[in-house]
Amino acid sequence: MSTGTSTPSSSKTPASTTDTDIEQLLSREASAFQRELEVERILKAFKLNPYDILDIDESAKPEGIKRRYRQLSLFIHPDKTPHARAPDAFDLLKKAESELSDTAKREALDATIAEARLQLLRNLGFSTSTQDDDPKLRALVPPFKVQLRAQTKDLLIEEELRRRKAVKMNLANEGLEARKKEEEVASKKRKAEEDKSWEETRETRVDSWRSFNNTKKKKKAKTQILG
Repeated sequence: MSTGTSTPSSSKTPASTTDTDIEQLLSREASAFQRELEVERILKAFKLNPYDILDIDESAKPEGIKRRYRQLSLFIHPDKTPHARAPDAFDLLKKAESELSDTAKREALDATIAEARLQLLRNLGFSTSTQDDDPKLRALVPPFKVQLRAQTKDLLIEEELRRRKAVKMNLANEGLEARKKEEEVASKKRKAEEDKSWEETRETRVDSWRSFNNTKKKKKAKTQILG
C-alpha cells in the first residue's frame, strides 16, 4: 500500500566531486593568470640586466641560475601560455641565461654592479666597506637593493650608450676607409683608361707629327726657291 509519499532521487554525482572539479578549474585559471603575469614581468624587466629578467640575486651560483631558467622557461613556455608575447618573453629568458653562463660577460656585469654599489654607498654617505647586513642599510627606504638596481641600471645605460657610440664611430671610420679605397680604385681605373687611350691614339699622333713635319719642310723648300 502506497503511503503517498515519494522518496527523493539521489544524485549520481557526489557533491564532493563537483567541488573538486570547481577547485581544479579555478586552479587552472589562477595558474594561467600567474603565467601571464610572469610574462608581463619579464617583458617589463630591464633588458640590459639579465639578473632582472631572471629575477634572481646577483650572488646566485651557476647551477642556481640554470635551475631558475628551467623553472621560468617551463612556466611561461608559449605552448602553455596564451599570452601573445610569450615567445618574446621566452627568448628574453634564453638570452639572459646565456649571458650569465658566459663567464666574461657575467664578470663584466658583476663589475658594473660592484661599481654601482660603491657609488650608491658614497651618495648615501656610507663607508664603501659597509656590508649589506648593516642595520642602517637594512633600514633604508626605499630598500638598499632597490636603490642598487636603479644605480646599476643608470651605469648599464651609460655603458650601452658608449658602446653604441663606439660602434657608430667604427662604422663611420670603416665607411671612410671604404670610400678612400673606392676612390683609389676609381683613380687607378681612370689612369689605366687614360694610358690605354694614349697608346691607342699613338699612331694617330705620330702620323699627325710626320704630316706636320712634311708640310713644314715643303714650305721651307718653297721659300728657298722663291728667295
